[in-house]
Order: sequence, then structure tokens, then C-alpha cells
Amino acid sequence: MSLDEGSDPHSLIVTDLVALIGHVQASLRLIEAAIAREAFLAEQDAAADVFVLDDVTPRYAVAFTALKACDAGLGMALDRLRDPEAPARLLN
Repeated sequence: MSLDEGSDPHSLIVTDLVALIGHVQASLRLIEAAIAREAFLAEQDAAADVFVLDDVTPRYAVAFTALKACDAGLGMALDRLRDPEAPARLLN
């Protein structure tokens, strides 16, 4: 996105944040699906008396936690930008 002359920087920022939040939430859904798949496969392996020592779930859990925090922060930023009571500030 570029800040062209005559374009509203506030609208561009809001639009960009909305898109970024969408990407973060899509990544969260992908991680949730991967965790569910790993759990399903682990259950199948346990039923077949096969044990897998390479558990990738902790990596997914760490990434999920970080993205949840990012999602919350971006959501707060978006809410603040959309708040009509927030003081207007000039962009540098």
C-alpha cells in the first residue's frame, strides 16, 4: 500500500490492519488444524502401539500463543483507530 497524494492515511492504515488481522487469524486456524491433526495421528499411533518421539505440538502451541497475542494487540489498535473519541494525530 502506498500513501498517494490525496489519499486518507487513516483509511489506509485501517484497511491494512484489517487485512493483517485476517492473515493472523488465518494462520491461527491453520495452526489449530495442525494441532488437531497431530492429536488425531497420535491417537491412531497409540492405538496401534506405535510411539512417536517427535512431538511438534509444543512448537505449534508457542506459535499459536504468540499469534493470539498479536491478534489481540492488532484488534486493540484497530479499535483505537476506529474510536471516534480518540484524538486525531498527525502522521510523521
